[in-house]
Amino acid sequence: MDHRTSAFQEHRPKLYGIAYRMLGTKADAEDTLQDAYLRWHQADVERVRSAEAWLTTTVSHLCIDRLRAQRAKRETYVGPWLPEPLIGDEPPLVERESEDLSDLSIAFLVMLERLAPTERVAFLLHEVFDYDYPEISAVLGKSEANVRQMVHRARLRVRREQRRFPVDEDAHRRLLERFLTAVRTSDRETLLELFAEDATWTSDGGGKVAALREVLQGGASISTLLADIGRRWLSYPTLTFDLLPINGETGILLCLDEKPLVAMSFVTDGSRISAGFSVLNPDKLARVSPEVLRRNRRAVTTSV
Repeated sequence: MDHRTSAFQEHRPKLYGIAYRMLGTKADAEDTLQDAYLRWHQADVERVRSAEAWLTTTVSHLCIDRLRAQRAKRETYVGPWLPEPLIGDEPPLVERESEDLSDLSIAFLVMLERLAPTERVAFLLHEVFDYDYPEISAVLGKSEANVRQMVHRARLRVRREQRRFPVDEDAHRRLLERFLTAVRTSDRETLLELFAEDATWTSDGGGKVAALREVLQGGASISTLLADIGRRWLSYPTLTFDLLPINGETGILLCLDEKPLVAMSFVTDGSRISAGFSVLNPDKLARVSPEVLRRNRRAVTTSV
Protein backbone atom coordinates (compact mmCIF):
# COMPACT_ATOMS: atom_id res chain seq x y z
CA MET A 1 0.00 0.00 0.00
CA ASP A 2 1.53 3.33 -1.04
CA HIS A 3 1.80 6.37 1.24
CA ARG A 4 -1.23 8.19 -0.22
CA THR A 5 -3.50 5.18 0.08
CA SER A 6 -2.27 4.50 3.61
CA ALA A 7 -2.95 8.09 4.68
CA PHE A 8 -6.43 8.02 3.16
CA GLN A 9 -7.34 4.73 4.85
CA GLU A 10 -6.14 6.05 8.18
CA HIS A 11 -8.60 8.92 8.07
CA ARG A 12 -11.39 7.13 6.20
CA PRO A 13 -13.64 6.41 9.24
CA LYS A 14 -13.78 10.10 10.17
CA LEU A 15 -14.27 11.17 6.54
CA TYR A 16 -17.10 8.66 6.10
CA GLY A 17 -18.64 9.85 9.37
CA ILE A 18 -18.67 13.43 8.12
CA ALA A 19 -20.06 12.48 4.71
CA TYR A 20 -22.83 10.23 6.02
CA ARG A 21 -23.99 12.78 8.60
CA MET A 22 -23.92 15.50 5.95
CA LEU A 23 -25.67 13.57 3.18
CA GLY A 24 -27.80 10.97 4.95
CA THR A 25 -27.23 8.05 2.59
CA LYS A 26 -24.48 5.46 2.39
CA ALA A 27 -24.26 5.65 -1.41
CA ASP A 28 -23.74 9.43 -1.38
CA ALA A 29 -21.16 9.14 1.40
CA GLU A 30 -19.24 6.44 -0.47
CA ASP A 31 -19.36 8.38 -3.75
CA THR A 32 -18.04 11.46 -1.96
CA LEU A 33 -15.15 9.52 -0.47
CA GLN A 34 -14.33 8.04 -3.87
CA ASP A 35 -14.19 11.55 -5.37
CA ALA A 36 -11.98 12.70 -2.49
CA TYR A 37 -9.70 9.67 -2.95
CA LEU A 38 -9.20 10.47 -6.64
CA ARG A 39 -8.45 14.11 -5.89
CA TRP A 40 -6.03 13.08 -3.15
CA HIS A 41 -4.06 10.99 -5.63
CA GLN A 42 -3.89 13.97 -7.97
CA ALA A 43 -2.84 16.46 -5.29
CA ASP A 44 0.63 17.90 -4.87
CA VAL A 45 1.39 16.24 -1.54
CA GLU A 46 4.65 18.17 -1.20
CA ARG A 47 2.52 21.23 -0.51
CA VAL A 48 0.14 19.45 1.88
CA ARG A 49 1.05 20.13 5.50
CA SER A 50 -1.58 17.81 6.97
CA ALA A 51 -3.28 14.94 5.13
CA GLU A 52 -6.14 14.96 7.63
CA ALA A 53 -6.81 18.67 7.17
CA TRP A 54 -6.60 18.41 3.36
CA LEU A 55 -8.96 15.42 3.24
CA THR A 56 -11.43 16.92 5.72
CA THR A 57 -11.56 20.14 3.72
CA THR A 58 -12.05 18.28 0.45
CA VAL A 59 -14.79 16.00 1.77
CA SER A 60 -16.57 18.92 3.44
CA HIS A 61 -16.68 20.94 0.22
CA LEU A 62 -17.74 17.92 -1.84
CA CYS A 63 -20.62 17.39 0.60
CA ILE A 64 -21.65 21.03 0.39
CA ASP A 65 -21.66 20.88 -3.42
CA ARG A 66 -23.62 17.61 -3.43
CA LEU A 67 -26.24 18.96 -1.03
CA ARG A 68 -26.74 22.07 -3.12
CA ALA A 69 -27.09 19.96 -6.25
CA GLN A 70 -29.67 17.76 -4.54
CA ARG A 71 -31.80 20.63 -3.29
CA ALA A 72 -34.33 20.44 -6.12
CA LYS A 73 -34.58 16.66 -5.78
CA ARG A 74 -35.23 16.91 -2.06
CA GLU A 75 -37.93 19.51 -2.64
CA THR A 76 -39.84 17.17 -4.98
CA TYR A 77 -39.39 14.10 -2.77
CA VAL A 78 -42.75 12.42 -2.08
CA GLY A 79 -43.54 12.84 1.61
CA PRO A 80 -41.02 13.40 4.41
CA TRP A 81 -37.38 12.55 3.72
CA LEU A 82 -35.50 10.45 6.29
CA PRO A 83 -31.86 9.32 6.23
CA GLU A 84 -30.92 5.86 5.06
CA PRO A 85 -30.64 3.88 8.31
CA LEU A 86 -27.49 2.13 9.45
CA ILE A 87 -28.69 -1.31 10.51
CA GLY A 88 -26.93 -3.46 13.08
CA ASP A 89 -23.17 -3.41 13.41
CA GLU A 90 -22.43 -1.81 10.07
CA PRO A 91 -19.13 0.13 9.98
CA PRO A 92 -19.19 2.38 13.07
CA LEU A 93 -19.11 6.12 12.55
CA VAL A 94 -17.96 7.04 16.04
CA GLU A 95 -14.50 8.54 15.80
CA ARG A 96 -13.84 8.99 19.49
CA GLU A 97 -14.27 6.91 22.61
CA SER A 98 -17.78 7.71 23.70
CA GLU A 99 -20.93 5.91 24.76
CA ASP A 100 -23.10 8.72 23.41
CA LEU A 101 -24.31 7.81 19.94
CA SER A 102 -27.00 10.50 19.81
CA ASP A 103 -25.06 12.40 17.14
CA LEU A 104 -25.65 9.46 14.81
CA SER A 105 -29.34 8.92 15.56
CA ILE A 106 -32.06 9.35 12.96
CA ALA A 107 -33.58 12.13 15.08
CA PHE A 108 -30.29 14.04 15.10
CA LEU A 109 -29.79 13.66 11.34
CA VAL A 110 -33.34 14.89 10.73
CA MET A 111 -32.59 18.03 12.74
CA LEU A 112 -29.44 18.60 10.67
CA GLU A 113 -31.68 18.85 7.59
CA ARG A 114 -32.83 22.22 8.88
CA LEU A 115 -29.35 23.69 8.51
CA ALA A 116 -27.84 25.18 5.37
CA PRO A 117 -24.98 23.04 3.93
CA THR A 118 -22.11 25.27 5.11
CA GLU A 119 -23.74 25.75 8.50
CA ARG A 120 -24.12 21.98 8.78
CA VAL A 121 -20.41 21.39 8.13
CA ALA A 122 -19.39 23.98 10.74
CA PHE A 123 -21.74 22.52 13.34
CA LEU A 124 -20.68 18.90 12.75
CA LEU A 125 -16.97 19.63 12.78
CA HIS A 126 -17.25 21.57 16.03
CA GLU A 127 -19.93 19.67 17.95
CA VAL A 128 -19.32 16.09 16.79
CA PHE A 129 -15.70 15.93 15.63
CA ASP A 130 -14.20 18.37 18.15
CA TYR A 131 -12.58 20.75 15.65
CA ASP A 132 -11.77 24.18 17.06
CA TYR A 133 -12.87 27.41 15.39
CA PRO A 134 -9.55 28.21 13.69
CA GLU A 135 -9.52 24.71 12.12
CA ILE A 136 -13.08 25.08 10.83
CA SER A 137 -12.24 28.56 9.55
CA ALA A 138 -9.44 27.02 7.48
CA VAL A 139 -11.72 24.24 6.18
CA LEU A 140 -14.47 26.63 5.06
CA GLY A 141 -12.32 29.58 4.07
CA LYS A 142 -14.35 31.89 6.32
CA SER A 143 -13.40 34.15 9.20
CA GLU A 144 -13.28 32.70 12.68
CA ALA A 145 -15.96 35.18 13.77
CA ASN A 146 -18.23 34.00 10.96
CA VAL A 147 -17.67 30.36 11.90
CA ARG A 148 -18.46 31.05 15.56
CA GLN A 149 -21.71 32.71 14.55
CA MET A 150 -22.69 29.79 12.29
CA VAL A 151 -22.02 27.21 14.99
CA HIS A 152 -23.91 29.28 17.56
CA ARG A 153 -26.98 29.58 15.32
CA ALA A 154 -26.90 25.89 14.46
CA ARG A 155 -26.51 24.88 18.11
CA LEU A 156 -29.58 26.91 19.04
CA ARG A 157 -31.62 25.22 16.30
CA VAL A 158 -30.43 21.66 16.95
CA ARG A 159 -29.31 21.16 20.52
CA ARG A 160 -32.36 22.76 22.13
CA GLU A 161 -34.56 20.08 20.53
CA GLN A 162 -32.41 17.12 21.54
CA ARG A 163 -33.27 15.08 24.58
CA ARG A 164 -31.51 16.52 27.60
CA PHE A 165 -30.98 13.39 29.65
CA PRO A 166 -29.43 10.05 28.66
CA VAL A 167 -31.89 7.17 28.44
CA ASP A 168 -31.09 3.86 30.12
CA GLU A 169 -30.71 1.25 27.37
CA ASP A 170 -32.62 -1.42 29.30
CA ALA A 171 -35.54 0.96 29.87
CA HIS A 172 -35.50 1.94 26.20
CA ARG A 173 -35.54 -1.70 25.14
CA ARG A 174 -38.37 -2.63 27.53
CA LEU A 175 -40.40 0.29 26.18
CA LEU A 176 -39.96 -0.94 22.61
CA GLU A 177 -40.95 -4.46 23.62
CA ARG A 178 -44.18 -3.07 25.12
CA PHE A 179 -44.67 -1.03 21.96
CA LEU A 180 -44.35 -4.13 19.77
CA THR A 181 -46.78 -6.13 21.89
CA ALA A 182 -49.31 -3.28 21.78
CA VAL A 183 -49.05 -2.85 18.02
CA ARG A 184 -49.22 -6.58 17.28
CA THR A 185 -52.34 -6.92 19.45
CA SER A 186 -53.89 -3.65 18.22
CA ASP A 187 -53.97 -2.43 21.82
CA ARG A 188 -54.71 1.26 21.32
CA GLU A 189 -55.07 1.97 25.05
CA THR A 190 -51.54 0.77 25.79
CA LEU A 191 -50.22 2.70 22.81
CA LEU A 192 -51.86 5.83 24.23
CA GLU A 193 -49.97 5.24 27.47
CA LEU A 194 -46.68 4.77 25.61
CA PHE A 195 -46.83 7.91 23.47
CA ALA A 196 -46.45 11.43 24.76
CA GLU A 197 -49.47 13.62 24.10
CA ASP A 198 -47.48 15.81 21.70
CA ALA A 199 -45.58 12.94 20.04
CA THR A 200 -44.84 12.90 16.31
CA TRP A 201 -44.57 10.07 13.77
CA THR A 202 -42.62 10.50 10.52
CA SER A 203 -42.78 7.98 7.67
CA ASP A 204 -40.58 7.87 4.57
CA GLY A 205 -41.95 5.86 1.66
CA GLY A 206 -40.39 8.03 -1.02
CA GLY A 207 -43.42 7.46 -3.26
CA LYS A 208 -42.31 3.83 -3.67
CA VAL A 209 -44.66 2.33 -1.06
CA ALA A 210 -47.69 3.49 0.90
CA ALA A 211 -46.66 5.86 3.70
CA LEU A 212 -47.83 9.02 5.43
CA ARG A 213 -47.28 12.13 3.30
CA GLU A 214 -47.12 14.43 6.33
CA VAL A 215 -45.72 14.17 9.84
CA LEU A 216 -48.48 12.79 12.08
CA GLN A 217 -49.01 14.87 15.22
CA GLY A 218 -50.33 13.72 18.59
CA GLY A 219 -50.18 10.51 20.58
CA ALA A 220 -53.89 9.79 20.06
CA SER A 221 -53.66 9.94 16.25
CA ILE A 222 -50.46 7.88 16.22
CA SER A 223 -52.01 5.23 18.49
CA THR A 224 -55.04 4.88 16.24
CA LEU A 225 -52.85 4.53 13.15
CA LEU A 226 -50.55 1.92 14.69
CA ALA A 227 -53.40 -0.14 16.12
CA ASP A 228 -54.89 -0.29 12.63
CA ILE A 229 -51.51 -1.25 11.13
CA GLY A 230 -51.20 -4.02 13.73
CA ARG A 231 -54.39 -5.63 12.46
CA ARG A 232 -52.96 -5.74 8.96
CA TRP A 233 -49.71 -7.27 10.19
CA LEU A 234 -51.58 -10.33 11.42
CA SER A 235 -52.34 -11.27 7.81
CA TYR A 236 -48.61 -11.75 7.11
CA PRO A 237 -47.49 -14.96 8.89
CA THR A 238 -43.90 -14.59 7.63
CA LEU A 239 -43.50 -11.07 9.05
CA THR A 240 -40.72 -10.93 11.65
CA PHE A 241 -39.87 -8.29 14.23
CA ASP A 242 -36.33 -7.69 15.47
CA LEU A 243 -34.85 -5.36 18.04
CA LEU A 244 -31.42 -4.34 16.78
CA PRO A 245 -29.19 -1.30 16.54
CA ILE A 246 -30.35 1.37 14.10
CA ASN A 247 -27.92 4.27 13.85
CA GLY A 248 -26.37 3.23 17.14
CA GLU A 249 -29.61 3.03 19.13
CA THR A 250 -32.00 0.11 19.65
CA GLY A 251 -34.76 0.21 17.06
CA ILE A 252 -37.15 -2.17 15.35
CA LEU A 253 -36.75 -3.83 11.96
CA LEU A 254 -39.66 -5.58 10.26
CA CYS A 255 -38.84 -8.16 7.61
CA LEU A 256 -41.18 -9.99 5.27
CA ASP A 257 -39.77 -13.31 4.07
CA GLU A 258 -36.38 -12.19 5.42
CA LYS A 259 -36.51 -9.00 3.32
CA PRO A 260 -36.34 -5.69 5.27
CA LEU A 261 -39.68 -3.93 5.09
CA VAL A 262 -39.65 -1.17 7.73
CA ALA A 263 -36.92 0.27 9.98
CA MET A 264 -38.22 2.18 13.00
CA SER A 265 -36.28 4.50 15.30
CA PHE A 266 -37.57 6.23 18.40
CA VAL A 267 -36.91 9.14 20.71
CA THR A 268 -37.88 8.18 24.27
CA ASP A 269 -37.22 9.16 27.85
CA GLY A 270 -37.38 5.52 28.89
CA SER A 271 -41.07 5.64 29.76
CA ARG A 272 -42.79 7.40 26.84
CA ILE A 273 -42.16 7.86 23.14
CA SER A 274 -41.89 11.46 21.96
CA ALA A 275 -41.04 10.76 18.30
CA GLY A 276 -41.06 7.82 15.92
CA PHE A 277 -39.32 7.56 12.54
CA SER A 278 -40.33 4.87 10.07
CA VAL A 279 -38.24 4.22 6.94
CA LEU A 280 -40.22 2.22 4.37
CA ASN A 281 -38.56 3.38 1.13
CA PRO A 282 -37.19 0.10 -0.26
CA ASP A 283 -34.23 1.91 -1.83
CA LYS A 284 -33.04 2.80 1.68
CA LEU A 285 -33.35 -0.76 2.98
CA ALA A 286 -32.02 -2.68 -0.01
CA ARG A 287 -28.44 -2.98 1.22
CA VAL A 288 -29.17 -4.60 4.56
CA SER A 289 -27.48 -7.99 4.28
CA PRO A 290 -28.87 -11.23 5.74
CA GLU A 291 -25.54 -11.69 7.51
CA VAL A 292 -25.94 -8.39 9.36
CA LEU A 293 -29.46 -9.41 10.41
CA ARG A 294 -28.36 -12.79 11.70
CA ARG A 295 -25.52 -11.26 13.64
CA ASN A 296 -27.61 -8.55 15.31
CA ARG A 297 -30.98 -10.12 15.99
CA ARG A 298 -32.07 -10.09 19.59
CA ALA A 299 -34.86 -12.07 21.18
CA VAL A 300 -38.06 -10.06 21.45
CA THR A 301 -39.99 -10.94 24.57
CA THR A 302 -43.36 -9.93 23.15
CA SER A 303 -46.31 -12.22 22.62
CA VAL A 304 -49.49 -12.04 20.59
